[in-house]
Amino acid sequence: MAGGKGGGLGGRGNKPGSKRKGAQLGSGGNRRKSLEGKGPTPRAENRTGHPAARNAAASAKRAQTAQRGGRAPAKVPYKANRQISELIAGRNSVVEALRSGVPAVTLYVAQNIDFDDRVREAITLATQRGVPLLEVPRPEVDRLTDGAIHQGVALQIPPYQYAHSDDLLTKALDAAETPLIVALDGVTDPRNLGAVIRSAAAFGAHGVVVPERRSAGMTAGAWKTSAGAAARLPVAQVVNLTRVLESYKKQGLLVAGLSARGTIDLSELEAGADPLVLVVGSEGKGLSRLVEQTCDVTVRIPIAAATESLNAGVATSIALYEIAQRRLRSSRL
Repeated sequence: MAGGKGGGLGGRGNKPGSKRKGAQLGSGGNRRKSLEGKGPTPRAENRTGHPAARNAAASAKRAQTAQRGGRAPAKVPYKANRQISELIAGRNSVVEALRSGVPAVTLYVAQNIDFDDRVREAITLATQRGVPLLEVPRPEVDRLTDGAIHQGVALQIPPYQYAHSDDLLTKALDAAETPLIVALDGVTDPRNLGAVIRSAAAFGAHGVVVPERRSAGMTAGAWKTSAGAAARLPVAQVVNLTRVLESYKKQGLLVAGLSARGTIDLSELEAGADPLVLVVGSEGKGLSRLVEQTCDVTVRIPIAAATESLNAGVATSIALYEIAQRRLRSSRL
C-alpha cells in the first residue's frame, strides 16, 4: 500500500531493515561535517608508529650519541638499502670479498641460520671495517639475491666510482713512470674484467678502460675475481672507446691491439717499453672494426693450434707479462 502511515517516500521513520537510501532526518548535519577536509596529511616521519618515524627517531638518537662522544651503533635504516641490488651471495664468496677489501655497504645475515666459521669470520671482518650488519628473514635474502644460492649470507656493495680516462695517464705521469693502459673492447664477462684488472695491477699498468655499452662493468663478479686489485687500480668507463684511443695517441701513446689477425708476434713488439695502450677484444669477435683501424699496430700471441683461442683475461695476462719483461730489459740497458 503506497500511502500508509510512515510508508511514503522520504517519510520520517523508515522501518528497520529498509533498503531505502538517502540521508535520514535528525542527523544533526553529522554526515555533512564528515565530508569536510581534515587538513594536509602529515609527513611519514611525523606519524607516530610509521617506519619512517622510527627511522628518523633512531637517526636523531645516533646523532645525539655521537655528539656526546659515545659510539653510535653501526646500523642503517633497512629500507634505505633497497636502492642498490648488487650483492655478493654465499658464505665463501662473502668472506673472500671481505678479506680482499671489496667495499661494502651492508652485510645481510638471515635469521636462525647455523653459524659456522665462515659466518663468524664474515661478521668479524664486517665489524672491524665498520660495515653495518642486518639480520633479516630468509625470504628477504632470497629476494635481495634474486634466487641465488646465498646460504643465508649476502654482502651489498656500493656503485663503483669510475675514473676519467685522463686520470689513468695522470697517474703514470705523477709517478714519473712510462704509461701503460689496458683498454677492453667488447669484453662482456665480469669475471674476465676482474681477471684483467688483477693482471694489470700485477704487471704495473696504470688503469683499465672499458666502454659503457656492450661491455662488462664493475659488478660484484668483477670485484670478486679481481681479488682486491680493483681497490688499487682505477677503471675508467667511456662513452666512445675509439675517441679515447685517438686522444691517447695525440698525447704520445702507441695503441697496440691484441688480435689473432695481428701483423706481428707479441715478442716482436719493440714499442712495449714505450708509452703504450694495450687493446684487448672479446674471445669470440675480437677487436671491432673501428677499434682495430684506430690501432697503430696489431699483435698476436702465437699458439699451438689455429682452432684454439684464449679468453680476454688469459690473453691480457700473457701480453702484459711480455711487456713487463721488455720494460725490465730496457731499464737495464
